[in-house]
Amino acid sequence: MSFTSHMETALEEARAAASRGEVPVGAVLVSPEGAVVARAGNRTREMADPSAHAEMLVIRHACAANGSERLPGHVLYVTLEPCAMCAAVIAAARIARVVYGAADPKSGGVDHGARVFSHPQAHHAPEVIGGIAEDEAAALLKAFFARRRG
Repeated sequence: MSFTSHMETALEEARAAASRGEVPVGAVLVSPEGAVVARAGNRTREMADPSAHAEMLVIRHACAANGSERLPGHVLYVTLEPCAMCAAVIAAARIARVVYGAADPKSGGVDHGARVFSHPQAHHAPEVIGGIAEDEAAALLKAFFARRRG
């Protein structure tokens, strides 16, 4: 059995989001068979929708394509630790694994903050792997916010 990381594709989506003036977060959703089902970057400003996070966009797309609110066996790659909102939707969709890049001590909802998957109310807790391409994901975010402050 071979393993393919899709974090580079998520990073491409994060860079594209930054070029649109969005917070540079990218996500890729992969089927149990290993096919990329959806890919997206943040679009909260473009869509005037605070829920248009990269994770939400790929989950919405995949659920619509599958005709189901559940995505068992799927793997989500995302450049930043999901927030509590996204983590709740990940649990509801029954995604099998979340692979993220940079930790988010301020707004994370997986390994920081709300820690959604560890609550008894969580219907499902996916496997979580953090720190994949962490330096590059964090550098994108730092550069984006430095430009905005500058």
